Amino acid sequence: ATMTEPTSSKLRAADRWVASVASADAPACDRSVARARPRLEAHRSAVATSAASVTAGQQIYQKQCRMCHGAAGAAETPVAKKMNASNLTDATWTYGSTDGEIFAAIQDGIGPDFKMKGLKGKVTDQDTWHLVNFVRSLSSAQK
Repeated sequence: ATMTEPTSSKLRAADRWVASVASADAPACDRSVARARPRLEAHRSAVATSAASVTAGQQIYQKQCRMCHGAAGAAETPVAKKMNASNLTDATWTYGSTDGEIFAAIQDGIGPDFKMKGLKGKVTDQDTWHLVNFVRSLSSAQK
């Protein structure tokens, strides 16, 4: 699979989100994510992508993420639809597309209403990197 660059409209949407959470009215945790974004964009996975890493990520995904994103990541479950969960199998990244941004979304959750709770304290950093590698494997057109 090949890596596709986000479209300019997706970048603009991400930049608008960062601007909104960087405002003084945003919760402190959202502001810290916005300040960390440049650092996160450049951050690559600390765990090399391999069959073992993807398998480990899949096992964690089935325990931690499946209820909302669905068994295959397509957000097809009633819970996923109610929460408007992201489809992890398409080419759209709403909350960042770099390894670091995906890592932060998994660890810290997705604001502003945090329907997706973060896994910080529930899974290790290494396991989060395995999840990043698994999520990237879900789409044939790597995000």
